[in-house]
Amino acid sequence: MPRCLHGSILGAILLLPAGPAAAAIDAAARAQVEALIRQSGAEVAVALRTLDGRDELLIRETDSFHAASTMKVPVMIELFRQAEAGRFALDDRIPVVNQFRSIVDASPYTLGVSDDSEPDLYAALGQARSYRELCELMITVSSNLATNILIDRLGAERVQETTLALGGEGMVVRRGVEDNKAFRAGLNNTTTARALLVLLQAIAEDKAVSPAASREMVEILKRQKFNESIPAGLPPGTPVAHKTGSITRIQHDAAIVYGPRPYVLVVLVRGLDEGKKGHQLIADITRAIDAAVNPPPGK
Repeated sequence: MPRCLHGSILGAILLLPAGPAAAAIDAAARAQVEALIRQSGAEVAVALRTLDGRDELLIRETDSFHAASTMKVPVMIELFRQAEAGRFALDDRIPVVNQFRSIVDASPYTLGVSDDSEPDLYAALGQARSYRELCELMITVSSNLATNILIDRLGAERVQETTLALGGEGMVVRRGVEDNKAFRAGLNNTTTARALLVLLQAIAEDKAVSPAASREMVEILKRQKFNESIPAGLPPGTPVAHKTGSITRIQHDAAIVYGPRPYVLVVLVRGLDEGKKGHQLIADITRAIDAAVNPPPGK
């Protein structure tokens, strides 16, 4: 896709009007969240904003964290953007490959099936899958192989351009997954809670790409298979469109929560050795926030 076309699309997004400033969430709810964070001993960032613009909660929202798999959200946005621009159709099929180039020196590397959350795509090497199928695997089961195939096609620099155009400063997409040379050089994908909040709010408000594309992205995010964090802290049956990210001592979840008053919530956790503790902390923070945003009847 020519850069001038890409630039004109991004320019249109930059002209979108900003929403009204939100008020701080209930002080008691903030105190409860801060107490949970202190008790955990972890480094935690929280970004909440209700979609009606009435309430928000921001705690260390501009601190930078390793993005883990949350960087797959801007990759999905760029995929839909390039499809809308006519570069390809989402149902076009492309080869399934497992060789990529390090951003350090362009040396080849491959992904190991044992380190991926989705093994079946490795059995399809040499076959073809559609962009849509790869996106589904990237988001719902967090396939690293699908992610790298898509980033190779889209270009990490284009993903980053779109992220910045949407106001997602703090999300830095440099590369695909498991580029160990880049990891050792400190060249990682990073994010802030605020950046993920902005990107998910754009999707929720039909402002990421077109309204139709935004709604399709919501449906993909709703099919997320890893639900131990934000969904676990919500009343049963609450629809959630979200993306998780976990690596060693990192647990994240970023969600659009479709409760009585819908909201975007991002919780980033760093420093806990046990993943289960990170998931539980995110669920507990979510429970406190949801009770403040959508209090039970009679309260």
